Amino acid sequence: MPLPFDQTEQSQAFFLKSTDDLEILFAENFSSLQGRFAFCEHEDELAEQLKTLFAARNWTKIFIQEDALRKIIIARLPEINTSTTLEACDASITGCECLIARTGTIMLSSVENGRTSSVYAPVHICVAYSSQLVFDLKDGIDLVKTKYAAAIPSLITFASGPSRTADIEKTLVTGVHGPKEAFCFLLQ
Repeated sequence: MPLPFDQTEQSQAFFLKSTDDLEILFAENFSSLQGRFAFCEHEDELAEQLKTLFAARNWTKIFIQEDALRKIIIARLPEINTSTTLEACDASITGCECLIARTGTIMLSSVENGRTSSVYAPVHICVAYSSQLVFDLKDGIDLVKTKYAAAIPSLITFASGPSRTADIEKTLVTGVHGPKEAFCFLLQ
């Protein structure tokens, strides 16, 4: 269906791009939303940081649906049980479509990780690459439209830190409708 007001789609960006690197902008915004951010130079450093996190939290059951991520984790952390179910896991590791720097948001789709990996686990861990950083939401949507020109994913989700709500007497509560914690590991 054509847009009824196609002149409202502006070609110029509404928000001015920051002079900071997208990595820094994303890290600051994601952290300000109670997300935990870590930068990794390579996959071996990612494995070391995950190993430290898993040991500190006593996590042994990790749910990973994406084959490429599972191979990275199994090759470097064979002691971690990655064959657990989502219901029994300590945390879930997913990839993403992109990271939106201006808002500190992780853009996910149902293509690689299904619909539930980032929502039902008590902790969501996202592994992303610097090449996946975009400035604004419009850039992320354009990226997905280009990548999946033949068929847009049936679900696109935006995660900005742990689940939070202020429904109960306007008091902010985290982890009610989704993960209590959200981590993002950004690889070079």
